[in-house]
Amino acid sequence: MNDAYSILGVNRNSTDEEIKNAYRALAKKYHPDQFADNPLSDLAAEKMKELNEAYDAIMNERKNGQSSGYGSSSGGDFADVRNLINSGRIDEAQLVLDGVPMDKRNAEWYFLSGSVQYKRGHFEEAYTSFATASRMNPQNPEYAAAFSRMQRQSGPFSSNPYRTSGNMGGSMDCCNCCSNLIIADCCCECMGGDLIPCC
Repeated sequence: MNDAYSILGVNRNSTDEEIKNAYRALAKKYHPDQFADNPLSDLAAEKMKELNEAYDAIMNERKNGQSSGYGSSSGGDFADVRNLINSGRIDEAQLVLDGVPMDKRNAEWYFLSGSVQYKRGHFEEAYTSFATASRMNPQNPEYAAAFSRMQRQSGPFSSNPYRTSGNMGGSMDCCNCCSNLIIADCCCECMGGDLIPCC
């Protein structure tokens, strides 16, 4: 099933009343009684079923105080986290990610966690998260690109080139300053931004 909130045309910040109103309006529009003796009756019934499932999923999630949608392997349910990161709301993105149970942390979770850590300047954690995302879903080109860029930036001299004694982020000198800026730009572009317009 597609994201339940998208199906009802609402977002995760909508109140319960807004969600109920959206559901009622759509249910009225697609109710099978509106399509009696109509060739579109089967489509309407399918749409009504989808609306019911979406509404039930949202209400159950809120009732249980869970973010069950984050278990999806597609990563589509993390769109709001991506939006937070793109808006520079890193602390909020981190809070949402931290609230996801360990058994629901898929490749998309690790990729987004790596993006948050990178923006914070925590390069070792970012490297590890990107590596995990790539390992969990090696077919995803976005995850592979982020991990590959970080590998190229520091070189293949260890399993985690950012792990250095006494310095979590590795050394910073005039030689690798430009490289770090290019990596930051690449990560921004992965998330839809552009740190260095000319690159």
